[in-house]
Amino acid sequence: MLESLINLFFPKVCYVCNGLLHDNERYVCTTCRHKLPVTNFHLNKDESVLKVFYGRVPIEAATALLRFEKKGITQSLMHNLKYKGFEDIGIFLGAWLGAELKTIPEYQTIDMVIPVPLHKNKLRKRGYNQVAKFAQELAKSLDAEYVDDVLIKVSNTSSQVTKSRLTRWLSNVEIFKVINSEKIQNKHILLVDDIITTGATLEACGTVLLKNNKVKISIATMAIA
Repeated sequence: MLESLINLFFPKVCYVCNGLLHDNERYVCTTCRHKLPVTNFHLNKDESVLKVFYGRVPIEAATALLRFEKKGITQSLMHNLKYKGFEDIGIFLGAWLGAELKTIPEYQTIDMVIPVPLHKNKLRKRGYNQVAKFAQELAKSLDAEYVDDVLIKVSNTSSQVTKSRLTRWLSNVEIFKVINSEKIQNKHILLVDDIITTGATLEACGTVLLKNNKVKISIATMAIA
């Protein structure tokens, strides 16, 4: 009864089309969900994401839930998550991907989930890490530990969107650091980000996590460009 009254005065809308959600819908309406360009990489044993990192950093398994295209439906979701404060999108995508990954052997050995961190200045300005809730939901589904106090970003960088792969790699060198390294010794880590473009940021994070820590790294993201 109370929820019905709340919905009457503060109706829930789809984070993609802004249409009103029905009682059995959460975050994204059924129509928009069916339009989302899912990759099914992990379900089809497709190594498209894994191949991004071949010869760059050793990765156990890797996947992305959605395809990202300019002016597409995924971009709308990512924009609302990153710039409009709709953090529930991370919950929606994390629960969705987590339910699928927990059925796949490669991901059943994950010990902890670590989100790609924001620099403290950007985190203070935005108020949240857009990857956090996504990572938390993945950790919950995989019965793994969510850890955000091991990998930190020590240097603030400008937007990566228009940079080439080489430029991104150079700008990412030495901007990430591992602290409290005893927490990750001998662990299988799922490193999580929002979008893979060149993979340079994830490569930089994976490199510092692997250094002297006897860990294994897998990757999961919301989308791939």
